[in-house]
Amino acid sequence: MAELLLELFSEEIPARMQDRAAADLARLLNDALTEAGLDVSKPVHHSTPRRLTVVLEEVPEATADVREERKGPKADAPEKAVNGFLGSVGLSRDQVEERETPKGTFLFAVIEKPGQPTAEILPGLIEGAIQKLPWPKSMRWGAHQVRWVRPLHSILCLFGGEVVPVSYGPVTSSNTTRGHRFHAPDAFAVTDFADYRAKLRAAKVMLDRDERKRVINDGAMDSQPRGILYQADPRLLDEVAGLVEWPVPVWGRIDDAFMDVPREVLESSMATHQKYFCAVNDSTDGSLAPYFIAVANLEAEDGGQAIVAGNEKVLRARLSDAKFFWDKDRERSLESRVSDLDPIVFHAAMGSMRRKAERLADLARWLAPKVGADEGDAHRAGILAKADLTTEMVGEFPELQGFMGRYYARHDGEPEALADAIRWHYSPAGPGDLCPSDPVSVAVALADKLDTLAGFFGIGEKPTGSKDPYALRRAALGVIRLILENGIRLNLSATFNHALRAIAGDFSEEHQKMYFDRHREGEAFRAQTTIELLDFIADRLKVTLREQGVRHDLITAVFALGGEDDLVRLTWQVEALQRLVESEDGGNLLAAYRRAANILRIEEKKDGAVHSGPADRGAFVEAAEAELGEALAAALEKADAALASEDFGGAMSAMAALRGPVDAFFDNVTVNADDAALRANRLKLLAEIRATLHRVADFSKIEG
Repeated sequence: MAELLLELFSEEIPARMQDRAAADLARLLNDALTEAGLDVSKPVHHSTPRRLTVVLEEVPEATADVREERKGPKADAPEKAVNGFLGSVGLSRDQVEERETPKGTFLFAVIEKPGQPTAEILPGLIEGAIQKLPWPKSMRWGAHQVRWVRPLHSILCLFGGEVVPVSYGPVTSSNTTRGHRFHAPDAFAVTDFADYRAKLRAAKVMLDRDERKRVINDGAMDSQPRGILYQADPRLLDEVAGLVEWPVPVWGRIDDAFMDVPREVLESSMATHQKYFCAVNDSTDGSLAPYFIAVANLEAEDGGQAIVAGNEKVLRARLSDAKFFWDKDRERSLESRVSDLDPIVFHAAMGSMRRKAERLADLARWLAPKVGADEGDAHRAGILAKADLTTEMVGEFPELQGFMGRYYARHDGEPEALADAIRWHYSPAGPGDLCPSDPVSVAVALADKLDTLAGFFGIGEKPTGSKDPYALRRAALGVIRLILENGIRLNLSATFNHALRAIAGDFSEEHQKMYFDRHREGEAFRAQTTIELLDFIADRLKVTLREQGVRHDLITAVFALGGEDDLVRLTWQVEALQRLVESEDGGNLLAAYRRAANILRIEEKKDGAVHSGPADRGAFVEAAEAELGEALAAALEKADAALASEDFGGAMSAMAALRGPVDAFFDNVTVNADDAALRANRLKLLAEIRATLHRVADFSKIEG
């Protein structure tokens, strides 16, 4: 066994690509070696801004000998068949064997391939892995035809301490690498991974990404000023760890003149644009402190004073712009900006952003009573929701849309609930995003997503496969979260119909003709599109419930009943069904249902007819028949009453009570009686079992 070490050294690789690329390189290399017949140890990968490294500690020094037998045609087969077999195995007739088998005498070829030294096959395997490495974006450099994410400078490749001759474009392998760009830029030779890691460390390169993250975190906390707390940001930390090879956290100060700019602006300027960490005051309110933490990529002789001063200067310039935008934007009210939305196109087939805001406002007002919101506030919040898109601040920091709208609304004296609705109307934008709960915010957020879904489905722009350019799946999940987390009882059919009626008038002439001509009239168009939207929401709800641990077959069993578009009711019903099937009575009842359904399926196929209830109670012969008939009637009455009052647990309990009578029926009654009339009546009784249980779920969809 010998160690294989590979390093690809280049110009700075984008931070977001480094770790994935190193993992891909390790996977491709491992697969190539395995396919070549080498049983290798699990590869370990590392990445820094300028290098991808993979090491496999135990690689066999040669591939194993291979002995393979292939069976050919019969010995007396036509000459053409025999020659075809000999050509496929590369042997002559006297090199194959004739063997007797129970089916006659056949030709057998024994192919023996001796193992190859690993060092001889490694160059091709490694070069193939490098060529297959997937990059989100790649480039050519100079006059070279090969592609890489950034210009490649060197390849270090050692197997058992010896250089493996690998080339990629103009670059050929050696036993050398380089350290830190500034601290140790000269090349140095290494003998194995331990030597490589130690010498990189001495050359001011921390190879381990997790170590760099720890150094950043610990360094920031250890040097924080009194009363100030470093604000950890895992996503930013992961990115910054990909920007430095020798991290040195340094604290800088924000000019007090900028501290009245909204916190989100300061945080966005620092974290998103400058890759600085923020700090908060060590107090109960956790307000933003006038400090930032930058991460230098070297140890400065002056202790980092010049680095801090340079970063403060850069931040001062950016925050000066932000403060100018902040002051300038407040010279006009949000209401005065609504007309500025006219030139902004929401979508070529659905009009301007202003029309989007007006539809959003009307739908929010329509939704307001259903979510307990004030209609006037909901409508006005909808009208103003998109107005901050015209501000200088959002133009410079697009990620602050909504956030800035709230600040400007407050400045204009709008009610707090209205301002909050502007802030939250894009939420929830993902599984980790907070879901608004204030009624006005809920109405506006729902209206925004419902209008978007109705519009894009209306013009036929639906998600397909993995493609969802307008984030409609995210919008649907947002609708589901808003409804479920706030317990909103909403008739989605009527809601989508209302949204479609509003947006149809804004469709482009082309799309109006396409859809209204196809459906002849608007009502048919709305009905068909509503069905498509409800199916789409149902699919997303299934995903949501599965992620919450609900069995997929139970979700399918409830959804199979159809006709329900109240997501809260659907969820309650699925939860109650899960409790039923997890109980002993429920499990036995499911087994009895299957028995009844299987008998019905077999006999209906045999008879060429469907047996449906109700059974004739006067024709019952056995006591178990009569008891089951009474139990079914009682269960149906109780279940219907429970369903009417949305007591799904009660409905499931009514079904569970059938376990005993159903078991007794199958223990004591022969369904396929010799008397045809008696048999038919008993099959109708089985059909009643099936129909009664289908009042709460389609039990045929339940597994296990």
